[in-house]
Amino acid sequence: MQAKEIKEKLKSLIEQASSIDQNLARRLDEINRWVKNIKPGSLTAKPFVVAFLLEVITDSTIWLIIKSLPSEEEQKAKFEQMTPIERYWYAYLFPRWFNASDSKFYIWKQKLMAGEFNQLDDDIIKLIAQDIVSREGSFWQRYIADLSMATDLIVSRNNEPLCIQVTSLSEEFNYQKYQAWQNTLRSWEIERGLFLSYNPKDADFVNQLVNVALYNSDYLSGGKYLKFS
Repeated sequence: MQAKEIKEKLKSLIEQASSIDQNLARRLDEINRWVKNIKPGSLTAKPFVVAFLLEVITDSTIWLIIKSLPSEEEQKAKFEQMTPIERYWYAYLFPRWFNASDSKFYIWKQKLMAGEFNQLDDDIIKLIAQDIVSREGSFWQRYIADLSMATDLIVSRNNEPLCIQVTSLSEEFNYQKYQAWQNTLRSWEIERGLFLSYNPKDADFVNQLVNVALYNSDYLSGGKYLKFS
């Protein structure tokens, strides 16, 4: 989707959402005001902004399709057709985001626009995600989850999805980040979380992280926010 099409699609979704879900319409209008004065060529030159917009367009489109169904039973049936991880996002976390006041949104919108978004652990997260899929698990990634909910990956295999944060900070420095992460998950009413700290000098660390992630996806109980180094 080209930059001009993205902007047109945003406006179309705002109009559609205004008669279905006012809170989604307001959040989309906020995003539209953020990008409406940027020329298409300039927007194309901002890949993180474009990627975020495409995610929001996808998620909003799916949400509106479901909410447009004539009965709650049909809406529920549509959610039931999804994988557990998709259902967790579309039935719970995504609507929580656009229904809530997101104190971090203003800050990270500025960083995305300025090109200051820095995914320090991006390559490691990709390796973890690939290994999870190879072991018959599934994962979910969204800018909203990463930047507002302190969640690099949402992971699922045999149980409910698990929100994961990955960091290479050493044990002595990551305690404060762990506390902030835990507070963020609680504020979004995310029931379970895993904070993974790794040593890049350990040759087997990806395998270890995936073992821990999948085990806790299956077995970690609700209300637990586990730290693993």
